[in-house]
Amino acid sequence: MNVGTPVLNGFCHSVYTWSARIALVEKGVDYAYEEINPFNPDEAERGRLLHPFLRVPVLLHGGAKLFETVAILTYVDEAFEGPSLMPENGLARARAVQVMSITDAYVYKPLVRQVFSHGCYRALMGHECDPDVLRQGLNTAPVVLDALEEIAVEGLALKPGQAGLAEGHLFSQLDYFAMVREGRELLRMRPALRAWFDAMAERQAVIATRPNLMKGLE
Repeated sequence: MNVGTPVLNGFCHSVYTWSARIALVEKGVDYAYEEINPFNPDEAERGRLLHPFLRVPVLLHGGAKLFETVAILTYVDEAFEGPSLMPENGLARARAVQVMSITDAYVYKPLVRQVFSHGCYRALMGHECDPDVLRQGLNTAPVVLDALEEIAVEGLALKPGQAGLAEGHLFSQLDYFAMVREGRELLRMRPALRAWFDAMAERQAVIATRPNLMKGLE
C-alpha cells in the first residue's frame, strides 16, 4: 500500500523521531513532518488525539495512524517501494529484531535518559542535572555495549555500511550517548561497534535528519 504522502508527527529532539526519519530517508520515502512537543502542556490535547500515552512519533498515512517506533519502522519498510531495510536471511533478520529490542529495553533508559540527559541535555535546556543519575547510567552502560559489541563482531547486524531499521534505531540513541565524554570513551573501547557507528554517522540519511539540539533555544 502506498496511498498519499505520509505525515510523521514528532518532537525535534526525540531519538525515536530521529529513528523514524532515518528509516524514511533510507527507504526513499517523500514525507511531511509535523512538530509536536509532548512536554508542552499547550500541545497536550493535540498530542493525545494522536497518541493515547502522549508520546512521539506518530505516522499518519492512508487513513491509518501508527504509533510505537518499531511498528512505524516496520510499516515504512513494508508499505513503500525502495530498498529493503531488513535482512532476508533468517538469522540476520532475527539479529536485527534483537538489536531493536535491546535498544528499547536496555539502551534507552541508561544511555539516553540517564547519561545523555544528565550529562548533556538537561544543562542545554537550563535544567538541573543529577550526577547520581548520570553515574547510574554509566555503570549500566558497559554490559549493554558489550552485548551490542558481540552482535557487531558477528557481522550479521551492525556491520559498517549497513543501515537497516535496526541500525537507524540504535544509532540515534548511541549518537546522543556519545555526546557525553564518558559515553564516547566507553564506545571507543568496543572496536566493532565503534567501526559501525563511525560509518553510520557519515550516511546521508543520518546527516540530513540530525536533530538540532539548539532549536527552540535561539
